[in-house]
Amino acid sequence: MTQTYIIALGKQIIWIILLISAPMLLSGLLVGLLISILQAVTQIHEMTITFIPKIIAVLIALVIFLPWISNILIDFTINLFSNIPNIIH
Repeated sequence: MTQTYIIALGKQIIWIILLISAPMLLSGLLVGLLISILQAVTQIHEMTITFIPKIIAVLIALVIFLPWISNILIDFTINLFSNIPNIIH
């Protein structure tokens, strides 16, 4: 196992982490932004109003994107396990 391979594997792992977390983060961000705009327009500044819709949006995004996320993780795991003989030598 060379240093170049470890660095490339680390880059791939970071990219996959960013890729699979993006749908949930973006849905939470979008819902938070919409609720913040609604609060600014109506001048209701209650901090607890944003939590439940964000949690629901993140859960909905997780349910929608779970097959895609699992495919990415399964492909990465299969690729990693199939490269074990190359890593050992």
